[in-house]
Amino acid sequence: MLTLHYAPGTISVASAIALNEAGVTHDLVRVDFASAEQTKPAYLAINPKGRVPALETPHGILTETIAVLEFAAPGLVPADPWDAAKMREIMTYIASTAHVNHAHKMRGYRWADAETSHADMKAKIPQTMTDAADYLESKVAGPFALGDTLTLADAYLYPVVSWLPADGVLLDGYPKLAAFKATMEARPSVVKARADGVIPA
Repeated sequence: MLTLHYAPGTISVASAIALNEAGVTHDLVRVDFASAEQTKPAYLAINPKGRVPALETPHGILTETIAVLEFAAPGLVPADPWDAAKMREIMTYIASTAHVNHAHKMRGYRWADAETSHADMKAKIPQTMTDAADYLESKVAGPFALGDTLTLADAYLYPVVSWLPADGVLLDGYPKLAAFKATMEARPSVVKARADGVIPA
C-alpha cells in the first residue's frame, strides 16, 4: 500500500494525478501548511526536508517529485528512448526552473533573509513565470506535452500551468498551455484529485 503526503495546490498534485492515472490504490495524508505542519517533528520524521510530496512505500519513503512520479506510474514513461528523454527534459526544467521561480513568491526565506529581498523576488515572479510559460508553450506538442500520448510530464506540468494566473501570467497568450489545461481537467485522474481535495476547488 502506498501513502501520499500532500498539501493542496502544491506540486504534490502531480503525484496524485500520476497515481490516479496508473490506477494505483493509495491513501492520502494532508500536510497542513497553514499551521506549518511540515516543520513539526512528526512530519520531519517522514521527510526531513519538510516538503511535499512524500510517498510511503513498502520499500521506504520517496521524496522529490520526479522520483515519486517514476515509481508511482512507470507505465507513463515512453518506451522510446528519445521520447523518454524529451519527457524528462520537460520534467527537469519544471523541477530546476519553473517550480523554483514560483517558490520565490512565498518562500523567499530559502534564498535571502532581508524582507526587501523577499519583496524583490516576489515582484519578479510575473517576469520569471512568463519566461517559463514561453518555454513550456514552445515544448507542448498538444494535446499533451509529447503529443497524443499522456506521460509523466503531463502530471508534472498540470500544477505549474494552474499556478500561472496567480503568478501574473494569463493563459490567453498561451493557446497550447490553455488547451493542455482544459484537456487535463477533463481527465478522471484530475477530477478525482480535485474531489479528494488535493486540487483546491
